Amino acid sequence: MIYLDNNATTPLAPEVREAMLPHLSGEFGNPSSPHAAGMAAKRAVGEARAQVAALVGAKAADILFTASATEANHTALLGTLRAVAVERPERRHLVTTAIEHPSTLMLAEDLERQGWRVTVLPVDGTGTIALADLRDAVTAETALVSVLWANNETGAIQPVGAAADIAQARGALFHTDAVQAAGRLPIKVDAVNADLLTLSAHKMHGPKGIGALFIRKGVPFAPLIHGHQERHRRGGTENVPAIVGFGAAAGRAGASVAEAGGMAILRDRLERGVLAAWPGSRVNGEGRPACPTPATSASPTRRAARWTRRSC
Repeated sequence: MIYLDNNATTPLAPEVREAMLPHLSGEFGNPSSPHAAGMAAKRAVGEARAQVAALVGAKAADILFTASATEANHTALLGTLRAVAVERPERRHLVTTAIEHPSTLMLAEDLERQGWRVTVLPVDGTGTIALADLRDAVTAETALVSVLWANNETGAIQPVGAAADIAQARGALFHTDAVQAAGRLPIKVDAVNADLLTLSAHKMHGPKGIGALFIRKGVPFAPLIHGHQERHRRGGTENVPAIVGFGAAAGRAGASVAEAGGMAILRDRLERGVLAAWPGSRVNGEGRPACPTPATSASPTRRAARWTRRSC
């Protein structure tokens, strides 16, 4: 079989499986337990958290593990919107795009039914949002802007750095779903000044059933699931084998980013072959940067900025 559906899921890498195996048998402690087995599990989770944080240039303390990227997106949107609404009840507006993952778009529809104001930005023929549309959409009532970094179907890369600038200039928070970008593009949370960023292990040769959310320190946040785990940000005993697998996958993902240029060459060759063999066929998003792409052209162009907490 020639497998061409890695945007849906990737096979588990051998080194990731090896890292997980001890925690599926002999090393079974609960990370919350104070005894030796529990402390060993806690160390394993901590090491994995540091590996995931390193992939996106974040601090380990700012990484929250979830059961999936879908949960991470829900946590990002609901957790911040609810917290902001308590402090600033006039900010009940969400801005997102028409090419988001269903976990974001379906939640946005539900929020609208609950009385939140939602703006869904269209995209042009290349699958890219217009920054002018975003400027027009963000107001003093906007609590959060959520923009997908790279689309899971077209690969179109959005100008997330510039989008963050626009959102934060009006006092809104900025979230990006980077699930399809991680491991394919260089991602640094400070380079785009993201307040929140979503990741998924099984898109980068890690296990299914584990996601992560970067939450910058100081961002208003209310947990969806209460409990003492994950710094009181998500209750429930940590899935140690999956978290360890996520860490191992994140550790090897840096090499995948370095190989993005080679993947882009193969992608372009396949596209040219299809276009030549089937007259009338076309490439969705043609003419704009698409994932994967060489690292020199993948990063959103913007200044590096230090995040300071803004009034929400």
